[in-house]
Amino acid sequence: MFPLQRNRRLRTNEALRSLVRETIVTPNDFQAPLFIVEGENKKEEIASMPGYFRYSLDLLKAEVKELWGLGIKSVLLFVKVEENLKDNKGTEAVNAEGLMQRAIKTVKDTVPEMIVMTDVALDPYSIYGHDGIIENGKVLNDESVEALAKMALSHAQAGADFVAPSDMMDGRILAMRQLLESEGFVNTGIMSYSAKYASAFYGPFRDALDSAPVDAQDIPKDKKTYQMDPANREEAIKETLMDIEEGADIVMVKPGLCYLDIVRDIKNAVDVPVAVYQVSGEYAMIKAASEKGWLDHDAVVLEQLTAIKRAGADFVSTYFAKYAAKLLS
Repeated sequence: MFPLQRNRRLRTNEALRSLVRETIVTPNDFQAPLFIVEGENKKEEIASMPGYFRYSLDLLKAEVKELWGLGIKSVLLFVKVEENLKDNKGTEAVNAEGLMQRAIKTVKDTVPEMIVMTDVALDPYSIYGHDGIIENGKVLNDESVEALAKMALSHAQAGADFVAPSDMMDGRILAMRQLLESEGFVNTGIMSYSAKYASAFYGPFRDALDSAPVDAQDIPKDKKTYQMDPANREEAIKETLMDIEEGADIVMVKPGLCYLDIVRDIKNAVDVPVAVYQVSGEYAMIKAASEKGWLDHDAVVLEQLTAIKRAGADFVSTYFAKYAAKLLS
């Protein structure tokens, strides 16, 4: 006897599959990370991220206009800091005329409606490539938090809509929230990298910004003393709830695909938007495999983005943002 319920009835053709589809991905679901570099007329391809570029401020304008035209409503800014401006305390990070501050103003002047979020971390500014201040071979927490809070304030003063601390120092959300409030930036949001894991998928990103930890004596060789252990699950919930209590408006899980269980756990536990960062290593793997002819590039891109959203992401910060928006159009 055949079953009365035949699930394949709802898969008969694309029109019917579209009608009953549970997860819909649109350009509204994407945030575009952008890498900024000093100079003029620069569009530098990142070797380990084929098809992705660093932009000088003059070319950033056209890129932002194109993103907005494709329906992408938010960008996440990162800067490649010149070596002579780096130190152990991230002094350049609070320069009102620094590259990040000028990038914020450039985006807002070009497309005022674009939501500008900014990376708040010391590693691009650090001579050691770490997210905090180093002393006696250790990454200091409280001193780093003080520096990061001042950095967040500087971004708000430049016009950022949200600051996005990616450092994973304890207590940094509360410090930023209190400083922003005390200086009148009550409407500046915080998107916290709440569950950021000490992942092996960040290599191409560090190439893009020249921000990898330096190989030197008495300097931690990795970021495992402050980023989360990939083996831990319940800790992610704890970190995220603490960030919300301290004033985070949006929380983020990073990386994406290997941590979809964490995305779902957090989505079930919180009542604020959940972002997911599809990181550089995930991007690079798709590019490399598709160049070999081993994967259908476009199909895999859309499948991964759908999977991330299906797991519970309210939006995805992805290097495929522009490309995927064009595919969906």
